[in-house]
Amino acid sequence: MLKAEYKVDVDWRPYYLRPDTPPEGMDLPDYILRARANGSEERLQSLADLHGLKFKSTERIYNTRTAHEATEYARERERGHEFHRVVFRKVYADGQDPGNWAVLRSAAEEVGLDGEDMQAVVDGGRYTAQVAEQVRWAQQIGVTGVPTYVINDRYAIVGAQPYEAFKNALAQIAKIK
Repeated sequence: MLKAEYKVDVDWRPYYLRPDTPPEGMDLPDYILRARANGSEERLQSLADLHGLKFKSTERIYNTRTAHEATEYARERERGHEFHRVVFRKVYADGQDPGNWAVLRSAAEEVGLDGEDMQAVVDGGRYTAQVAEQVRWAQQIGVTGVPTYVINDRYAIVGAQPYEAFKNALAQIAKIK
């Protein structure tokens, strides 16, 4: 909808909320469990319901390094957005681990990519430095949470926000120019 009103390009970039997460993931800390008990995910569930989407709270903190590198593989092959969307569905609707190669290969194949080739290329380290540099850039510009939407490398919208928040921000930015 925003693309119809404004000239926008969406480009997903990596960021590690918990860079210390081991490859196998880790249990959720108590503070997250307490926040969930206090209704912190009700808004996400209501947004999913509003749009007819399935939503499942994650049960662990996943290590997303491999998924970010796999996304670069997909991006090079003009399937980045589609791959990203499928991985999100697998995580937030189906409760699957994005650090698991079976999940990533399945997502690749769903968007017309060769999952075995993706794994071989990513495991070979082709995208490791590239993803690390993108994460450093996010840290340098002050990203501390996900999602963070960076507009024109200058303005940020933090969190899962409603459509109106983006529309208002873009209208304000257009006035500044």
